[in-house]
Amino acid sequence: MVGRSHRTGRPAAASGGRGAVSRRTVLKGAGFAAFGIGSAAVLPLFGTPSAVQDPAKCYAKDVSASSKKLVISNWPAYIDPPSKKQKNTLEKFEAANGITVSYTDDVSDNAEFFAKVRNQLGDCQPIGRDLMMLTDWMAAKMIGLGWIQPLAADKVPNLHANLIEPLQGRQWDKDRTYSAPWQSGLTGIAYNAKLTKEVGSFSDLITRPDLKGKITLLSEMRDTMAFMLAIEGANPDDFTRLEWEKALVNLQSVVKKGQVRALNGNEYIQDLTAGNIVACEAWSGDVIQAQFDNPDIKFVVPEEGLSLWSDNMLIPNKSEHQSNAEKWIDFYYEPEVAAQLAAYVNYICPVEGAREAMVKIDDTLVDNKLIFPDAEDLKGAFDFMVLDDQQSKQYEGEWADVTGG
Repeated sequence: MVGRSHRTGRPAAASGGRGAVSRRTVLKGAGFAAFGIGSAAVLPLFGTPSAVQDPAKCYAKDVSASSKKLVISNWPAYIDPPSKKQKNTLEKFEAANGITVSYTDDVSDNAEFFAKVRNQLGDCQPIGRDLMMLTDWMAAKMIGLGWIQPLAADKVPNLHANLIEPLQGRQWDKDRTYSAPWQSGLTGIAYNAKLTKEVGSFSDLITRPDLKGKITLLSEMRDTMAFMLAIEGANPDDFTRLEWEKALVNLQSVVKKGQVRALNGNEYIQDLTAGNIVACEAWSGDVIQAQFDNPDIKFVVPEEGLSLWSDNMLIPNKSEHQSNAEKWIDFYYEPEVAAQLAAYVNYICPVEGAREAMVKIDDTLVDNKLIFPDAEDLKGAFDFMVLDDQQSKQYEGEWADVTGG
């Protein structure tokens, strides 16, 4: 996965000093910046059967009652900053709960973070963190390996009461026993209306002659291949090996024909705004940011549907402050808190009631469908099928062979 576009930033008065690099800027650190980069060496080495743990046996004594601390790892620029006018949500959590938070933004890539912690978690050892935010597919992998502690439902009532319906019942954690979405987003199409007519489908994006050499796709395999599968009539949530092969062959053909300028996750919004490309596969939050500076940048729901993803709060085995972590999760599922956070990060807010709370925070965002989509907006949104270790290695390798040239 390679980095995503730099945050364009809202006006200082509105943003409270928004950072220069977004969470999605750095998401793709282990992918391919452009065609021609080698493949095999970048594949992550996932867990082996000996690394599988039982969270009911691999846990630490919870000292939350006597140790009012909490250690969190998150993505860069993925929490609201403090301002002169008000405390940020982290400071409000500390004040409300008497807990001191050690907050770091050291998650720069899912696979890279996995490599940091896999030896300890695979050996039932602490990683010095009580909470970490990871994307769906990595959350699913860690849960499957038994590395994540279950959440006490009675300690996170807001999660179960306020989680928006489209994020409920995910195939890898149906009851949200182990995970709580921090923020969510959509993968779709962005185009520069000043430079091209609307691009309404992913099929058009990869076939229209007027777009040849003027588009980019995302270097994250699951993002791009979900749409390639959809084009083939397959369900990205549940596809066969044959459907995967057909979709990959189609992508290979598109690449060889020169339709795609690059597969990347790095500065695609800047390229779009600057006119280096005219359309691209894009993440919703990046598009919102770009629109503050360039209203010609448009986000489109492709005819094939939308890819809906989340970054999830997870409590790793051997956390010593699980109750404190659960207080954090419950706090961020209060609508007023969620609205304050969403006003800064501009991704889909996973909390029911936050839209109403946003009226008092920033009423210009209340009707933004990329932050508060309704059920109809997300109808038919898909995830990517959970892959086991063998599938993951095989599919990532095949994807790398195609995108690596």
